[in-house]
Amino acid sequence: MADRRVLAAGLIADVVIIGGGSAGAVLATRLSADPRRRVLLLEAGPSFAPDGYPDVLTNPGVVGTPDFDWGYSSDDEARLGHDIPLPRGKVLGGSSAVNGTVAMRAKPSDFARWTARGIAGWSWDDVLPAFKAMENTPSGASGWHGRTGPFPIRQRSLDELTPSSRAFVAAARATGLSTVDDFNGAEGDGAGAYPLNVVGGVRMNTGTVYLTAEVRARPNLAIRGGAEVDRIIFSGKRATGARLVSGEIVDGGEIILSGGTFGSPAILMRSGIGPAANLRALGIPVIADLPVGRRLQDHPFFYNVYALKTLDKGMLPAAGALAWTGSSGAARGDLDLQVSATHFIDPKASPTGGAIVLAAAVTLPKSIGSFELASRDPTVPPHIVACEPARSSSRTMAPSNATRRSTRGSASEFTVAPGRSRSDCARRSSQTCDSENAATSLGSCQRAQWSAPAGMISHAPLAAEAVRSRVPPSRDSRLLIGLNDSSTIW
Repeated sequence: MADRRVLAAGLIADVVIIGGGSAGAVLATRLSADPRRRVLLLEAGPSFAPDGYPDVLTNPGVVGTPDFDWGYSSDDEARLGHDIPLPRGKVLGGSSAVNGTVAMRAKPSDFARWTARGIAGWSWDDVLPAFKAMENTPSGASGWHGRTGPFPIRQRSLDELTPSSRAFVAAARATGLSTVDDFNGAEGDGAGAYPLNVVGGVRMNTGTVYLTAEVRARPNLAIRGGAEVDRIIFSGKRATGARLVSGEIVDGGEIILSGGTFGSPAILMRSGIGPAANLRALGIPVIADLPVGRRLQDHPFFYNVYALKTLDKGMLPAAGALAWTGSSGAARGDLDLQVSATHFIDPKASPTGGAIVLAAAVTLPKSIGSFELASRDPTVPPHIVACEPARSSSRTMAPSNATRRSTRGSASEFTVAPGRSRSDCARRSSQTCDSENAATSLGSCQRAQWSAPAGMISHAPLAAEAVRSRVPPSRDSRLLIGLNDSSTIW
């Protein structure tokens, strides 16, 4: 019904958004708020009603699920002995519908680095009002938090944690770290319960909190699920529409590409935008020779699974605590280490009936990976290298080693030795993988890196948490590259 309203009588949508994930759903909501602007949102996965998401997606204790995942993995078998799974949500709401529900902002120092590189509009003073506008948080200082935004975020207290997660915070405090009551407040260096986008035991995602029933009823908004995009259609250097995998052509005045960490570069490359040599080798006509897929970067992630002592084997809630701090090699103000304690694991894998996952991540890595198409066929998985060894740096590996040591030291008070069934735990957990180069998500559609033909590509600041509707109703054909919540500016 909605599709016919937008496209009836040969009308062309003013804006076609490719990808209804963490950013795309926000864009569709914001852009369709102007009734003069006809918006079409294309989502490759299913488009559930706001109250129709299955339990596996609304349950915050389930992280990742094969039924709603793209099935990406890195090609690291030869180097590591196994590939690294790279889960990404394939559903309206994208990865916000399958992730760990952690709702933590970047720090002011992160934005200072971006603005120091000449990226205007992204200082802390610029983004804080946007953070507050999107946020619905009942606690915390008003100077840092919004109360009436669409996205619910709840900062939990230590009383809401399991005994073992509270013991983790106590162990961090014993090492000299501060206890943090509000990770999105003024003080974020230390340990505490991390904030979640969970309300009443239900995971919130952008497909539910932005694309509400009221928003979906707008006559100028159409949402199509099961509409996977193969490539962008160009007329010369002008983006005029999208070709679906089914062969259908969808025309639009403006095309916003918000296909996610891996989807966006893949669509760009199949459209002829990317490294010319690689594209020609696959028989793809080159429209623009640009380094799409280069400089992939992510947070190395390590974990150990421990069996809990019998008296402290409670595992609910699964979400736990986090320590966020700087390593000895970090610049002043930089927080480059995260260590977390969670229960996203099958208790049956533990000999005591209870288990805890102590994980560590390097949050300011320097190592670089890459993304390439393996085929012109959109059904063939891409070639992803999570971290190229020749380009890794000691600044990444030093804090990595420190994080591994910290997880081992934190476990002694409330666990037995690492579980003998650790490999079983890893197989049953869709959240983690056991590797010194394990990763969660990558991004390669970077701003301030490309030199494109004038007027063909516009790098608009379209981060999910700070999106502002800057695109006026227009029939000028432009291709906008959306930066979703997992993309990073380097």
